[in-house]
Amino acid sequence: MAKVTRDDVARLAGTSTAVVSYVINNGPRPVAPATRERVLAAIKELGYRPDRVAQAMASRRTELIGLIVPDARQPFFGEMAHAVEQAAAERGKMVLVGNSDYIAEREVHYLRAFLGMRVSGLILVSHALNDNAAAEIDAWDARVVLLHERPEAIDDVAVVTDDVGGAQLATRHLLEHGYEYVACLGGIAETPTVGDPVSDHVEGWRRAMQEAGIPTEGRLFEAPYNRYDAYKVGLQLLGGPDRPPAIFCSTDDQAIGVLRAARELRIDVP
Repeated sequence: MAKVTRDDVARLAGTSTAVVSYVINNGPRPVAPATRERVLAAIKELGYRPDRVAQAMASRRTELIGLIVPDARQPFFGEMAHAVEQAAAERGKMVLVGNSDYIAEREVHYLRAFLGMRVSGLILVSHALNDNAAAEIDAWDARVVLLHERPEAIDDVAVVTDDVGGAQLATRHLLEHGYEYVACLGGIAETPTVGDPVSDHVEGWRRAMQEAGIPTEGRLFEAPYNRYDAYKVGLQLLGGPDRPPAIFCSTDDQAIGVLRAARELRIDVP
């Protein structure tokens, strides 16, 4: 069976191929309602399907948005990916998601793959943007939005959070409830001390404790980022004789693990 083309649609609808294109792409020129209905009826009758690959090659853009996150299983990144997908769908675009798993080489792999697909835009949540990733972004004519980190070498749009200030506010909030002190679940020994959100969260906790005149020695605990290992740390911390009155967790998964430990130990978390 011969492939249905845009010429076939135009012939059946009694219009030009340009008008068919305007209907399919919702522009750039307006089409009279009656003409639009004829074109849509012809598309339905013939079973025409636009060749998106050909369109992308012609326009050098696809209707795709690339999203690279460290780990979509984490609640924060999962919710963010869902919000991006909803916003893209409202604009007739689809989202491609890649998980870097906090591995720089995999991040560069997805950057190269998505940019090579001529995505309309790319959202990058980089764990630690390196020179190779920066070079990939610079080499392609693409719209890139950076989240969490904005290196000086890259001049694209960035949305960053005040991780230090946010952690300081959260810790201060707990202290204002009258707790004697707030313990902190930080990162692991390999966590970078500069430019990492977890390290910034720990710094915010430390500042809030210091401004309240409360010592931090012996109140910062290492904890892996996954829920199960954080749960085991929580069991030791909450089940011991020196149980802290309040805990600030540096990541969502750590908090979920500690909440599970508290429930198992029959400790109410208000």
